[in-house]
Amino acid sequence: MDEGNVAQQLKQMTDFIRLEAIEKAFEIEAAAAEEFQIEKLQLVEAEKKKIRQDYEKKEKQVDIKKKIEYSMQLNASRIEVLQAQDDLVKSMMDSARKELLYQSRDHQSYKKLLRILIVQSLLRLKESAVILRCRKEDLELVESVLESARNEYAEKENVYPPEIMVDRHVYLQPAPSHYKEHDLSCSGGVVMASQDGKIVFENTLDARLEVVFRKKLPEIRQSLIGQVAA
Repeated sequence: MDEGNVAQQLKQMTDFIRLEAIEKAFEIEAAAAEEFQIEKLQLVEAEKKKIRQDYEKKEKQVDIKKKIEYSMQLNASRIEVLQAQDDLVKSMMDSARKELLYQSRDHQSYKKLLRILIVQSLLRLKESAVILRCRKEDLELVESVLESARNEYAEKENVYPPEIMVDRHVYLQPAPSHYKEHDLSCSGGVVMASQDGKIVFENTLDARLEVVFRKKLPEIRQSLIGQVAA
């Protein structure tokens, strides 16, 4: 083989190696580019996912905030309605207490009422001897109906008339006064206790009014809803 042929074969081999190197370089470059694209897409998707999660989180926070604000406004409205209802109920109670004063000022009807209250108290305690307390200004009226009350109770229960001892040392609070609006007061009626003091029945006009209001309170509140809303 002459030198010319050797040189040509070497050139062919060199060209072949160079071509293979170029092709390999293209393959490596294409693979790197593809890997870069995949990694870039993954990063973009990850960032998008993070943005979506952040947005959803903020959206939830805004939604929760709105719900909290709405709940607070709703509670405030309910409190206002309840306060308005309480004010109306208190006003009704005050009006009813004023009516009680007129009841105790009419001596004839109040005397009859005292007898009824004493009989009711005796029926509740069912004791052979009791202690009775009343307002100092009612003492004379109470004593005037004691005998008839004792006999009425005895007839109803078919027992001997009980002994009723009027407490002349401790009286119930006096009637309400415009000059002493915040002082303790009693609109009338009686308080009866067993001799040992273990059983006490409060049968004052104020106590009966409280009982009636407690029983009627749901009905009263329901009827006041429309008035408050208006």
